[in-house]
Amino acid sequence: MAGVKQITVLGATGSIGQSSLALVRQHSERFAIHGLVAGKDFNRLAALAHEFKPKIIGIHDQTSLPALKELVSTLDCQLVAGEVACSEIAAMPVDRVIAGISGLAGLPSVMAAVSAGQTVAIANKESLVSAGAVVTREAILSGAHILPIDSEHNAVFQCWNGWKGHQSTDKTNGKMTELSHICLTASGGPFLTLPIGEFAAITPATAVRHPNWVMGHKISVDSATMMNKGLEVIEARWLFDLKPSQIDVLIHPEQAVHGLVYFCDGSIIAQMGVADMRTPISYAMAWPDRLDWKPEPLDLAAIANLTFTQVNPDRFPCFTLARHALVAGGIAPAVLNAANEVAVEAFLAGKIGFLDIVRIVDSCLSKDLVGDLTTIEAVCAIDQTAREHARKIVASR
Repeated sequence: MAGVKQITVLGATGSIGQSSLALVRQHSERFAIHGLVAGKDFNRLAALAHEFKPKIIGIHDQTSLPALKELVSTLDCQLVAGEVACSEIAAMPVDRVIAGISGLAGLPSVMAAVSAGQTVAIANKESLVSAGAVVTREAILSGAHILPIDSEHNAVFQCWNGWKGHQSTDKTNGKMTELSHICLTASGGPFLTLPIGEFAAITPATAVRHPNWVMGHKISVDSATMMNKGLEVIEARWLFDLKPSQIDVLIHPEQAVHGLVYFCDGSIIAQMGVADMRTPISYAMAWPDRLDWKPEPLDLAAIANLTFTQVNPDRFPCFTLARHALVAGGIAPAVLNAANEVAVEAFLAGKIGFLDIVRIVDSCLSKDLVGDLTTIEAVCAIDQTAREHARKIVASR
């Protein structure tokens, strides 16, 4: 097994975790699983443990521990439960930690991995949106590497040859002065051409039908409102140490181009590929190399035309709120993320309408909430305050 990369997967039963494990399954000669962490799905976690034979598995939901323990009783692996114990798994030395837990629930394990100086392939954008300053500061102190898994940020990572800004404070070596700006692309989601007057009738069932990607319900709704792209803009600010004015977004329905880097000499480098999360995940797993996982080639002749348009703020007001929160700085991005998670959950549960999502987030941003972002505990405190305010609004509706 010499030379085989040891991998820990946080959020093993989710979409990012499943795609990551599919690559491990396909390339067992290059990767082995050290640890697996899941939230509540103990049945699937047990099945994965039997398949990949990790040294340790963890489940956040402590009530699931007895059932999980019985299912893996024949395996020679350590079993833990609870947030603290699962975060300790993230800190155990491995070659790569896949941070695939969704929402701010993934922040403690991300922080544990970063504090331990791990190489973290991060798909948990909420950690950087709400606590970007804390996480990136800790990465510099610990020497951790943060590799993006989101397809757009991974595209920028690939295009920006020579970039070392995710680690180094030496902006000369990082060639920061060569950059003009970056551009993330967006599909526009399922309602790109739907008349705005019909938005009030949008149901959860239609909102989760993304035209290009197979994702969880929450992120699918975020794509429909384009809040997801707004969160990615905030994430890019921390990943690449850029000013808000240096991060652009274009709607690109074909989703052949995932990200572009504009240089000071007028050159533009774009990353292209099929809409498959295994491409960015494989790059983060194999970095600085590439992994030949036999992907479907991008057929440009079949696509024929590539179109790009600006984001319409009337159609996607959530995106505008996210940009405003980034410019405002301070606790605004954390409040934005918390309020959005509550609003989307309420929408999926049928408690509010589609248009109420932006109203609730806007109301929370307008509220005179106080807090700071100096520690993870402080971030969680403002997150909780914003959630409580959002829940009150939901209840009032």
